[in-house]
Amino acid sequence: MADRFGIRAFERRDTEAVVALWEDAGLTRPWNDPRADIERKLAVQPELFLVAEDLSPGAERIVGSVMAGYDGHRGWLYYLASASDLRGTGIGRALVTEAERLLLAMGCPKVQLMVRAGNEQVLGFYDTLGYERFEVGNTGKRLIHDV
Repeated sequence: MADRFGIRAFERRDTEAVVALWEDAGLTRPWNDPRADIERKLAVQPELFLVAEDLSPGAERIVGSVMAGYDGHRGWLYYLASASDLRGTGIGRALVTEAERLLLAMGCPKVQLMVRAGNEQVLGFYDTLGYERFEVGNTGKRLIHDV
């Protein structure tokens, strides 16, 4: 990533750029309002919501994001995204590394994430970062309906 990209905590002014990044990366879903997800994250451990920005003169823009959280038992990663024109440049790796560093500083012993079924490219990315695949089923229940 050299000196071209910087990682910092999300700021409200980043909202539209981050939502556009998530849409471009295919992370948004009709049943989740991404702006509501951002507001919820800003209310809980906002320091674990990170963005990567391109610091090149004249090209300042958000080029990556990750949301992390720690519940006292394990950490989680959500919304990892990098700009499609910059994939393979180390942005995702740098965001995960920084999120892991922050989680470890909080005493987090383990970090997990969910990847949608069939997304082998993303699973391969996490394989290279040392993440292990689990054969588990996920369940969920919506408490607040965004749409």
